Amino acid sequence: MWCRRLSHLQSRLQDLLRGRVTCWALQQPNFKSLFPLAIHWHHTASKSLNCVWQQHEDHFELQYANTVMRFDYVWLRDHCLSASCYNSKTHQRSLDTASVDLCIQPKTIRLDETTLFFTWPDGHVTRYDLDWLVKNSYEGQKQKVIQPRILWNAEIYQQAQVPSVDFQSFLETKEGLKNFLQNFLLYGIAFVENVPPTQEHTEKLAERISLIRETIYGRMWYFTSDFSRGDTAYTKLALDRHTDTTYFQEPCGYNNYDRAVINTVPYDVVHRWYTAHRTLTIELRKPENEFWVKLKPGRVGAKLERCQVLFIDNWRVLHGRESFTGYRQLCGCYLTRDDVLNTARLLGLQA
Repeated sequence: MWCRRLSHLQSRLQDLLRGRVTCWALQQPNFKSLFPLAIHWHHTASKSLNCVWQQHEDHFELQYANTVMRFDYVWLRDHCLSASCYNSKTHQRSLDTASVDLCIQPKTIRLDETTLFFTWPDGHVTRYDLDWLVKNSYEGQKQKVIQPRILWNAEIYQQAQVPSVDFQSFLETKEGLKNFLQNFLLYGIAFVENVPPTQEHTEKLAERISLIRETIYGRMWYFTSDFSRGDTAYTKLALDRHTDTTYFQEPCGYNNYDRAVINTVPYDVVHRWYTAHRTLTIELRKPENEFWVKLKPGRVGAKLERCQVLFIDNWRVLHGRESFTGYRQLCGCYLTRDDVLNTARLLGLQA
C-alpha cells in the first residue's frame, strides 16, 4: 500500500513540474503528517529563461541562473524597493521593519519577463528583478568571488616574490594603488618603495587609501629611542610578536606586553587562559611562521635616500623587531579598516 501511494505521489509531482498549476494540498492524513506544508510549483514556459519557483508556507524557493535560493517572506516584504518602502536617493528604507507581520505570506505571485510580482495581503505589490534576487540572496552571496587571502609562512612568501609598489605609481595611478591593495589583501602586508623619508610623505601615502585614525599618540606618531617614555617600543630592546593598541576599546589585535591586570575572572578560568596563551605563543614563535625583513633606511651618512614603507593588517599579521644599537627614527600611523577596504572596493576588488 505504501509503495502504491509513494508511486502515485511521485507521478503527481512529475505532472506538477511539467506546467504551471494551482495549489495542491495533500489530503491523506498520513501523508499530511509527513509533508505538513502545502506547496505551489511553478515554472516559466520561455525557452530563454529557466526559472522555477516553489511557494512554501513559510518561505519562497526560487531556482534561477543555476542557483537555488530560499527567501523568508518577512525578508522579501522588508526588502521591497517601491517608492513607499524605499528611498532610492538615500538608499534607505522608509518601511518600518517592525510593522511587518512575522507570519506574512503573499496572496499571489506572478512572473512578467524577468520580474517577479508579489501581492501582499494588504494589496501592496512588490517587484523583484530576478538578477537582483540572485545577487542579494544568501546562496548568491556564498558564490560571490571574494578577493583571495592566503595563509602563508616565510617560505611561501619568499617563493612568491611579491613585488613592492613604487611610490609615484601608488600615488598617481589607479593601477599602482590596486596592485598594492591586492598584495595587502592577499598577504596582510605590503611594501611601497622609493618613498621620500619624511613624515609628510608617509602621511600622504597613508591618506591615499584611508582616513588616518586619531589616537592618544596623535594623528602621526614619530619617535626615537627614549627610555623616559616608559614604553618598550621607545627603547632599543627587542619586541616580541604583537599587534598594537590592545588596550583600546577597539583594539587592532593581540599583544603579549600591553595587558592590564587580569582581575575579572576566577582562578580556574585564569588558569585555562594561561594554558591557551601557552599554546598560542608556541605556535607564534615557530621559526617557519616568521618573515624577517630589514627596512631600507632613509638616510645613509649625510646623503638623503628614498626609504621603504610597510603596511600591516593588524587583524591578520603580528609584527615585532630585534634589539638594535645606534640611533633610529620611525614614523607611522593607524588607518581605519573600513576605509582601506572601501578603497579596495572602489577599485573593483571584492574586499
